[in-house]
Amino acid sequence: YLDRVDKRFPEEMPKALSQKATILTVMGRFPEATQVRNQLLQDFPNSDEAANYRWQVAQQFAKANDFVSAWQWAQQISVNNSDSDVAPKAGFWVGKWAEKLGQTQEAQKAYQYVLERHPHSYYAWRSAVRLGKDVGDFTTIRSLPLKVETPTVRSIPPAGSNMFKELFLLGENQEAIDLFRGEVGNKQEITVSEQFIEGLIQQIQGKNLQGINTIWSLRNRRDNPEDYREWQILRNSPEYWYGLFPFHYEDLIVKWSTERKLNPFLVVSLIRQESRFEKEIKSPVGATGLMQIMPDTGKWIAPQINLKDYSLTDPNDNIKMGTWYLNYTHETYNGNSLLAVASYNAGPGNVANWVKRYDLTDFDEFVENIPFPETKGYIETVFGNYWNYVELYDPQIQEKID
Repeated sequence: YLDRVDKRFPEEMPKALSQKATILTVMGRFPEATQVRNQLLQDFPNSDEAANYRWQVAQQFAKANDFVSAWQWAQQISVNNSDSDVAPKAGFWVGKWAEKLGQTQEAQKAYQYVLERHPHSYYAWRSAVRLGKDVGDFTTIRSLPLKVETPTVRSIPPAGSNMFKELFLLGENQEAIDLFRGEVGNKQEITVSEQFIEGLIQQIQGKNLQGINTIWSLRNRRDNPEDYREWQILRNSPEYWYGLFPFHYEDLIVKWSTERKLNPFLVVSLIRQESRFEKEIKSPVGATGLMQIMPDTGKWIAPQINLKDYSLTDPNDNIKMGTWYLNYTHETYNGNSLLAVASYNAGPGNVANWVKRYDLTDFDEFVENIPFPETKGYIETVFGNYWNYVELYDPQIQEKID
């Protein structure tokens, strides 16, 4: 069936070749699998599947301590697959491997490339750290003196009539929403800019998870060249990133972060990952509210902070308890935010085992060694969120990057 894809669905050929190579490998037909992967690299060098394969090979060489070959394979991703999801990670590790080989200048170039080409990624933050920028590392984020400054006025919407834009800027929310919905009507397919505005409207209506996801899903429209161009223009504007990384519940987050001596940008980053700012959301296992607190954990925390009557769906109670627990995990690991956040996700028992098993002298390698893909992704997402929130809401951070 995969062999038929090229005739019926030629645009799906990279995926078909990748799947075919995987199947042949499982079957033990290694020469054929290699031949198929070579075809993937030759015929579709710019595909995401080619990027993922290059990264797999680079990792294999790195594990064998062949950092030259790892560097060469990862470097190809920056050249051929700069828009792929794995590109920021590959670019960063090009720098790390260059450091291991004593190539300091090449490492600096790699970090600077990631910082400039993928400025909103987790690896942009890690690159800034490696470049010596004063942006906080895992051991210093908690006490980094940062100040939250949210915009006092809204940005002009990228679509809609002048009347809609005026109502939106004035904060006449319901009138603006009604007018915009009337202008869009029953279109079967709205533009990229209109979908972005829809995401903003959903957040104004308190549908924060839906609104953030509506904006995030714009990246799925990359297959249409016109939509892709419009998305690229939009994502170069600050309002796009404010829409993706809103600072809902700012007053409560700043209040309880200050009380716990926590970095408010780290707290809001964790909340965004845990709940997308949905105060009544509940996970399948029962974790509830903004900071996704388990009921039993809530019962354990409450008497320690003299909280008798509380509700996990109440934003103030939830953030009050969640920040106490995040402070507790920080104190458990001597202020190390990497271990504190990992513990928040995977539990203290798992993190204690990882600390015993893996070397902590290199935090980036420690993250790579974490055996739980969910926790590894959680760390990258939370601290990637942190980087975006700091860039957006701390006016001094850009001076530290430049």
